[in-house]
Amino acid sequence: MPPPNPLPISRIARLREYGVFRDFAWPPDLADFGQYNLIYGWNWSGKTTLSRLFRELELRRSPTMGEAVLRIDGGEVQGEDFPQSTLQIRVFNRDFIHESVFPVGGGDVPPIFVVGKESVEKQKQADQLKAERGMRECEQKATRETKQQAVRDLDKHCIDRAKVIKDTLRLSGSGYNEYDKRAYQNKAQQMASEGAAAAHRLSDSQRESLLLQHRAAQKPKVSEIAYRLPELQRLADDVSALLRTTVVSAAIDRLKDDSALAEWVRHGLGLHKEHESDSCLFCEQPLPERRLAELEAHFNAEHVLFLQKVDEQIRALESAEKLAAELSVPNRAELYDDLATDFDAADQALWLALDTARVFKGELVNALKGKKAQPFKAASLTASVPTVDAAVVDRLNEVISRHNQACDDFAGRVSEARDRLALDMIAESLDEFIRLRDAVQAATAAIEPIQTEITWFTDQITRLEHDIREHQQPAEELNEDLLKYLGHGELQLTIRENGYAIMRNGVPADMLSEGEMTAIALLYFLKSLEDRGFDKTNGVVVLDHPVSSLDANALYFAFGFIRHRTQGAAQLFILTHNFAFYRQVRNWFHHMKGQKKKDVVQRPARFFMLECIRHQDRRCAAIRWIDPLLEKYESEYHYLFACVYRAAKASAHAELEQNYVLPNLARRVLEAFLAFRQPHPAGELWQKLQTVSFDEAKKTRILRFLHTHSHGGALGEPEHDISLLAEAQSILNDLLDLIKSADSSHFAALEALATASASDDE
Repeated sequence: MPPPNPLPISRIARLREYGVFRDFAWPPDLADFGQYNLIYGWNWSGKTTLSRLFRELELRRSPTMGEAVLRIDGGEVQGEDFPQSTLQIRVFNRDFIHESVFPVGGGDVPPIFVVGKESVEKQKQADQLKAERGMRECEQKATRETKQQAVRDLDKHCIDRAKVIKDTLRLSGSGYNEYDKRAYQNKAQQMASEGAAAAHRLSDSQRESLLLQHRAAQKPKVSEIAYRLPELQRLADDVSALLRTTVVSAAIDRLKDDSALAEWVRHGLGLHKEHESDSCLFCEQPLPERRLAELEAHFNAEHVLFLQKVDEQIRALESAEKLAAELSVPNRAELYDDLATDFDAADQALWLALDTARVFKGELVNALKGKKAQPFKAASLTASVPTVDAAVVDRLNEVISRHNQACDDFAGRVSEARDRLALDMIAESLDEFIRLRDAVQAATAAIEPIQTEITWFTDQITRLEHDIREHQQPAEELNEDLLKYLGHGELQLTIRENGYAIMRNGVPADMLSEGEMTAIALLYFLKSLEDRGFDKTNGVVVLDHPVSSLDANALYFAFGFIRHRTQGAAQLFILTHNFAFYRQVRNWFHHMKGQKKKDVVQRPARFFMLECIRHQDRRCAAIRWIDPLLEKYESEYHYLFACVYRAAKASAHAELEQNYVLPNLARRVLEAFLAFRQPHPAGELWQKLQTVSFDEAKKTRILRFLHTHSHGGALGEPEHDISLLAEAQSILNDLLDLIKSADSSHFAALEALATASASDDE
């Protein structure tokens, strides 16, 4: 009966820097694991690494290296969560043998427990406790799923917010170009702890100003304005004083009352003095001396001096206005954009003040001109002194000073702007961060009391099981299995308090052969699947190369035991590099009910292989579909030939590191071919090759290639010419030509299989 869906382990989602699995992710075109799984791979391709991963899961240990993610019961389980896994799994591999059956320090083999007749009541109690523990484990699983979802939600929030910050502040030279979720999370956690969110919020205007600073390009400094607005009140006071002043003289009434006539006469009087003329320069009539005396009395020195003062004040006012008109103010574009608002306000205020001062100075000049025309009459200033912002130049220079300071510390200013913007964006989303963080903490806190209960149940179950321990029956059954397997009864397991002792003819067994150790370890493991601590119908069984050091006869015995004892397992994994054993398991899986279905997903058994290539001078393993030649044909020779054929005929240039595996493949193909074609004479490969009629130079080239590169000799030896690897494709074609020359029909049949297999792969 097929296991319930989903299967316990559906895929190895990711392995990163875990042994030879440098960066493996489950390929999208690779179907998930089935109920029965056969994984074929040569030595050093990663089989032991995979079995050790499963072993870590069995022992509830987190992997000590790299990153591992398995999809278990439909959900992804991180390696760090292995200690909390409830999956039933048993793994047979080298570590199991060394730790449980033949430990380095010696000791008895651990016992296998069954239920004794007198312990039925205690067993019922243990079963009841197990049921209750199972309920707690389900509750724990649900709580962990809640935590995992909370962690995912928090993680997504941090990723999304970090991306917003990164995208907003990304610019050449910005320290935020590599901003990630960890940086966001650390700052958000710090801000939440300090309760400082409000202090980091920005107004819209502040945010816009800082964004302008973030995007700014460096600019040169700008000169400050060397100008001061005139003191209008002082000017008004000076003009008022002149307006109130009157000139004392023997005034001529007609000239006193007619300013235009007075100015004309004053000017004419000056001309007559200049020309020393006694006659009128206008009518050429003589001027009476009395009249000249009257005119000079009217225009005396005090009058002239006063008019000079008035003229000087007028020139001073006009000079001040000219200075204001020529004032040069920096262009707004010369300053950093974030200062534009402050600059515009100060600039407009300055021009308003200048215009107000200009108008008022004009009024003062007009008043002085009027006084000049009526110097004998006191007058008052009718224009009011306007209010002018005297500090406006200082404000404008303050904006310019800020610009110049920004030029001096441009990088620091931009960096500070970006930091403030980032903190503002963090503060904006801090409430959501706190909510998600608290959800993770709450879910984490909920797990601990459940785990405490589970631990209590486990302790009680362990105590009861200690009371009902009985392992006589498994020992007897193991001894029967050893007798069937080995064909003799010399080796037996005897009961000890804490397990079994291995005896040979009644005395402790020493010097066990590799085959005997493999037999004992495998049979013990298979028997342990009946242990009451393991629910096989809901459990996973993993066997990594269970036929190590076994001869052909023992191999078939081992296969029979494995096939029988693993029946009913929820899921089975078998890993091997032994092709004879692989063929036995493959044929078993091929004859399973439903295996002929067209849809791979509906088949109970799946076939995989481990592929190990060199990348950047390191071996990198990956799981992929089994090669069609390995699945369909009875000999590994077909597959090896196909590998050599594909490499030889490849159109794309292979990297040198990809050629390291080719000499071994070529050697195995040649040895198999010569064993078939030339069963005699026995001896070295070169001796057999001499019996083949083929180009001697090419034979020598092939032999050198195989002898030099198909062994583990150290690189750098004189005969290990690495450049020869670059010729691999050419030499492989020579090898194919040799086979074709020796047996063309045999070669044609193999070539047809290789090309058909390539089409199947595509």
